[in-house]
Amino acid sequence: MQQKKLAFIGAGNMSRSIISGLIQSGYDKTRILASNPSTPKLDKLKEEFGIQITQSNDEACQFADAIVLAVKPQMMGDMCTELKQNNDLSGKLFLSIAAGLPVSRLQEMLGGEYPVVRIMPNTPSLLGKGMSGMYADTTVSQDNRTYVDDVMNSVGETVWVEEEDGINGVIAAAGSSPAYFFLFLQAMQEEAINMGFDKAQSRLMVQQAMLGAAEMVCHNPDLELSELRAQVTSKGGTTAAAVNTLIDLDLSDIVSKAMRAAVARAEEMAKQL
Repeated sequence: MQQKKLAFIGAGNMSRSIISGLIQSGYDKTRILASNPSTPKLDKLKEEFGIQITQSNDEACQFADAIVLAVKPQMMGDMCTELKQNNDLSGKLFLSIAAGLPVSRLQEMLGGEYPVVRIMPNTPSLLGKGMSGMYADTTVSQDNRTYVDDVMNSVGETVWVEEEDGINGVIAAAGSSPAYFFLFLQAMQEEAINMGFDKAQSRLMVQQAMLGAAEMVCHNPDLELSELRAQVTSKGGTTAAAVNTLIDLDLSDIVSKAMRAAVARAEEMAKQL
């Protein structure tokens, strides 16, 4: 992995997860710096990972070859205005993990056609099990694409989209989807409780079943998901009764509508920011 000087502007959970993954992957901690207005999160990062910290975004910018823009979307405009007024941004690579902000809008905020990679990670990145979708236009070199891929692979898997609106599909399929699974598990836990199990037993059963199912998917990459389902669905058995009920209730259509709603909301947010 290239050892660029990397600054994180914003010290929230996603910054912390990426920093953790990088350090575990052997990234030089002296080449990582985080900035944040308040000190508690910064002090924790320095104590845990030994990285450099500052409360000055300008200092972070001047330190870095690559900058992770990790502030809330509604704060991005003011932050970028400060950066471009106080610093020379030429030669710097920007990695944005802010939802809803297109590359062109970020470049406008930064005041030039600087190389920007737009990244959509998900919350399992906090455990090193993330799925990140990424988009870069022609201002980003292949060398920089490789660098960003290495950075995000430190917290999970990555996929590049060729068109920027593909990021909205990533949001629907990976960014938001952990919540879909949590909702499904919640419904299963509640029904198990109705069947007489206590809360702890119910949670253990459904979470372990989910973990085992996910591992079976990962360990059988050559098998279609439909085939994995068929292998555990004996004709006329209990699993078939449950699965057929979900099919009769048109689970596929429900999932499709939910994912398309996520895409529609992402499109709305992009227009508002």
